[in-house]
Amino acid sequence: MTEVPPGISGNLKHYISGGEEGSQWREFSTKRHYTNAFVVQDNKILLGMKKRGWGQGKYNGFGGKVDPGETPLEAAKRELEEESGIQAPLVHAGHLLFLTEAVEWAFHIDIYKAESYTGTITESDEMKPEWFSTTSDPSAELPMIPFDRMWETDHVWLPLLIANKPFVGRADFVGEKDKSKPFKWWYGVVEEGKEL
Repeated sequence: MTEVPPGISGNLKHYISGGEEGSQWREFSTKRHYTNAFVVQDNKILLGMKKRGWGQGKYNGFGGKVDPGETPLEAAKRELEEESGIQAPLVHAGHLLFLTEAVEWAFHIDIYKAESYTGTITESDEMKPEWFSTTSDPSAELPMIPFDRMWETDHVWLPLLIANKPFVGRADFVGEKDKSKPFKWWYGVVEEGKEL
């Protein structure tokens, strides 16, 4: 399953893949664009606990839909400020393609990262921001990244984000909304010296 799946492309080197034996990639005709932004600094990452809507109770970055007339970067900056109260010099770090049984289109999610920010981190109606340790050092003052309270494939690509390795991935999920589970996935890293 090292072949790049439909819907993603680039100068990619296979990183990890898996899924149900003999399963096929789900077909789709349209994508809807979303963003997800993360602040990573000094061995810690800022995540937000989703307080409402799809993914309620899960930790994630800060993001949402790209509005008409908006670039993905503009959307990422807007969503980060709306959901956490801060501004950050975001850099494109990768993108993900997710398909679920709940909708007929694909989620195309541009992932952004910053290593600094300005403003005061503030809880919003939608997200409760919290810092987590990016190391496995038991003496760390912050809790470890709560992968057990995140989307099931986050443990694959979030370490790539933290390590500054540009990535692309696809995961097809089965099940309804928040109870969905991945049944097929593929992640690749951008070949050294190449662009995303």
